[in-house]
Amino acid sequence: MKILVLHGPNLNLLGSREPEIYGRTTLADINGDLERLASASGASLECFQSNHEGALIDRIQAARGDFDGLIINPGGLTHSSVSLRDALIACELPLVEVHLSNIHAREEFRHRSLVSSAAIGVICGLGASGYEFALRALLERKK
Repeated sequence: MKILVLHGPNLNLLGSREPEIYGRTTLADINGDLERLASASGASLECFQSNHEGALIDRIQAARGDFDGLIINPGGLTHSSVSLRDALIACELPLVEVHLSNIHAREEFRHRSLVSSAAIGVICGLGASGYEFALRALLERKK
């Protein structure tokens, strides 16, 4: 099984950006934990982060037919990008949307996700563990 993990804008700053909201775990920590879990399960994993919507869309389109599942934390694009949502639907991969914070307990503009309708599941508010739960969910679907 081959899984693509996408991290959206500003997630490269994890560990130092608003740690009271996002925690102190870095993006490298999250990716390392996911790679170990995937490897132990016999799966392969590719992680990609970009602050640019177009780069994320290009990576999603390139994943079509090459991956078995996708995990995405779209960051702020969650609430604004129809193009990202359309790309996720077009790639025809099972995907899990992940957010470190509980977007429903934050500012009202964060309560609506344009990505959720394309996802098989949404995990929010569980910090970095949410990524691991998402990976486990995708691995379980393949059994």
